[in-house]
This record gives sequence, C-alpha cells and structure tokens, in this order.
Amino acid sequence: MNYKEKLNSLIPGGAHTYSRGHDQYPCNAPEILVRGEGSYVWDTDGRKFLDYGMGLRAVGLGYAYKPVADAAIREIWNGNNLTRASTIELKAAETITELIDGAEMVKFAKNGSTVTTAALKLARAYTGRKLVAVCADHPFFSYDDWFIGATAVPRGVPEEIQSLSLKFKYNDVQSLQALFDRYPGQIAAVMLEPVTVTPPHDDFLLKVQNLCRKNGTVFILDEMITGFRFHLKGAQHIFKLKPDLSTFGKAMANGFSVAALVGRRDIMELGGITKEGAERVFLVSTTHGAEMCGMGAFVKTVEIYASEPVIGHVWDYGQKLINGMNTLAKEAGVESYFKAEGYPCSPAYITKDSSGKASLEMRTLFSQELIKHGVLMPWIALSYSHGEQELEKTLDAVRKALGIYAKAITEGVGKYLVGPAIKPVFRKHN
Repeated sequence: MNYKEKLNSLIPGGAHTYSRGHDQYPCNAPEILVRGEGSYVWDTDGRKFLDYGMGLRAVGLGYAYKPVADAAIREIWNGNNLTRASTIELKAAETITELIDGAEMVKFAKNGSTVTTAALKLARAYTGRKLVAVCADHPFFSYDDWFIGATAVPRGVPEEIQSLSLKFKYNDVQSLQALFDRYPGQIAAVMLEPVTVTPPHDDFLLKVQNLCRKNGTVFILDEMITGFRFHLKGAQHIFKLKPDLSTFGKAMANGFSVAALVGRRDIMELGGITKEGAERVFLVSTTHGAEMCGMGAFVKTVEIYASEPVIGHVWDYGQKLINGMNTLAKEAGVESYFKAEGYPCSPAYITKDSSGKASLEMRTLFSQELIKHGVLMPWIALSYSHGEQELEKTLDAVRKALGIYAKAITEGVGKYLVGPAIKPVFRKHN
C-alpha cells in the first residue's frame, strides 16, 4: 500500500503534526509506523529502527515503558473521564505545583499550543494590554492565530491579529528593549524558551526577566522541550529564573497527551471561580484536559524521574553521542561541514554544503544514509532507553553515513541523494 498517498488523501499534511509529514523525511524513511518499544520503532514491513525522534520529543523514558503504561491503564479502568474532578487529577496538580518552583496553580491540557495560548490570554487579562513579544529564534509556540500570524504562513489569520505579535532576538537584550521603547505600556507578555542550542550569554535570561518586571509585562517561559530534560524542575531551575507563567508538555508524561500551564497564583486565579464578584477570565475548559490515563502517566513519570537517574543518563549519553559524532566527522574529513552541538541532554546536528552554507539537501542525505543502517534521526531526542548498545549502533551508522557525506561534498550531493530534500515546516508555498 502507498501509505503516503493514503495518508495525504485523508489527513491534510499527511499526519496530525506537520513535522511528521512526508516532506520532513528522505524518501527511504518508513512511511508509517506500527509500534514502538524502548528506543525502537517498527514499520508495516517489519523493519526495525533505532529512533531519535521519540514521539516528537514526547517520550523521555522509552516507548511502551511498562510502569507508566500500567499507571495509565489503572486510570482507564477507573473510568478515565468522570463527571467531576478526579482524585488522580488532584494528585497530578499537587505533583507539579510541588515540583516546579513558583508554580502555585496549574491548568492541564492535551497539547502545548493550548497552554501557551492560555498563558497569553491570562497575560492580556492581567495587564490589560494587547501585544506579545516572542523570540524570533525559537521556531514554534502555538498553532493558534496569535503565533502563526507572525510566521511565513499567515494565510487565514486576519492582519489585525498578525500585527499584535512582535519579534526579538535571543541573546540580544537590546532587541527586546527596543520593543519596549517603541511600544511603551503596550506589551502584555514576553514569551521564549529558556534555551535551544545556543547558551544564554551575559545573563541574557535574567535581563529579559528584569525587563519584564520593570515594564509590568508578564514573563512566560515555554519549557515544552527543556522541561523534563534539563532538570526535573525545568531549565528555569538551572538558570535561576522565576517566570510569572510557565508551560510544559512533551516528555512530562512519557508520550501521553499532557501539557500544563503553571504560575503565580494572582495571575492564574483570574481563571478561577472563587473570588466573589471578580470579573472572570474564561481560561482553559476542555473535556479531556485532565483525562485520567494521562494524569496517571504524568504522576508515575515524575516518580520514576525522582527515583532513577533519568536526567543524568540523558546528559551522559548525549555527551558521548556529541563527542562520538564529531570525532567521526573529523575522521571523515567533514568536520567543517558536519557538527554535533548543543546541550548534551538535547543535542542537535548541523549540515553544510561544500560552500559552507547550511544545507537541507545534505541533512536529507545524512538522514537517508542513517536509515539505510537502521537509525531514524530526524533530530536528536534522547531517552532513558538509549543505552550503550544503542550508542554503538548509532556511531557505526554515523561512520558509514559520513563516508557518503564526504563523497557528496567533493562530488556533489545530487549524485547520492535519492528523491527530494526535506522542506522547512514554515514555508509560504508547498
């Protein structure tokens, strides 16, 4: 069966996240997957791949991790979705507010876009302002209009909404200061990830926080990716930040659909119902936001992270992987064109062409060659289930892939790349 055609005929984009679409992978990638276990996935032909996508970074322990799955199943048999708040919902709320510094209240949802949009709504209600400043170097905050309107694909978003989102640069506090100067008393919120690949320089994050305090702006930290990877208490704990609101998701429930908005009580309780006579903010109100299987998975995931060296393992494995990939790149003579970098708990790799420019064609070629040797690495998301055997298998595949990569640098990528190059998710035309 041609799964690519079938998927695209039924689902716009071929999947329910654009980064799962066929245009994000080389043509030899599996078109559809059947199951995952540990750090491996299988396709319909029975092919087994060592996976570094890990459910778009949502799986931090491993696929089908039994203690988490069992905890979720127990809640399914408890009814999964009851008429009023459940005991596991309360337990999950207690767990995250005790875990995250400064998290006094929480609203759970099923995906990150819901909670980042909710955070912005609260900020606007709290400040009475309209504008939001987001970091231009961070690729995704929400599928909602307020963010998509500021990307390369604003079609369908009214211009008046597009104009409400402003951009500043990471590690450039003056670019944020310039927005405050240009729009005095008008910016409701500043939203950014604490870090991606490039570390913050010269106390950048603290300066952003201070600018927000000085200007009466709500400081929102999006820990969708950094949360449950950098530290159990989030990257904000490492960088000694005190955001007004924070958002979490991805690996917090090991693949189960759980996201969270947490923050200061005086802001969060704007969405509450206990202050008599207070003007209400209709916040997140979702039928499945506290679905019990997800809540059970989240609580159990935190228990495992707290009792086992999950975070330490990911940092250690990531450092070995970065070192190994860069050593192999040097051996292949392509260290000027290929590099693994970033924080060990969340590595990345960059690919350049013979002229030294970033190249999606070369990235596609590298991915194509890894797939030939049983490794699926659209990006690098690590899990507790990646062990020494997986590291050895990965580096062996990287060695072989970089051998072809070196040839493509000297002979041209067109000689070795089969099919089209992967495309940016945010592009104006298909």
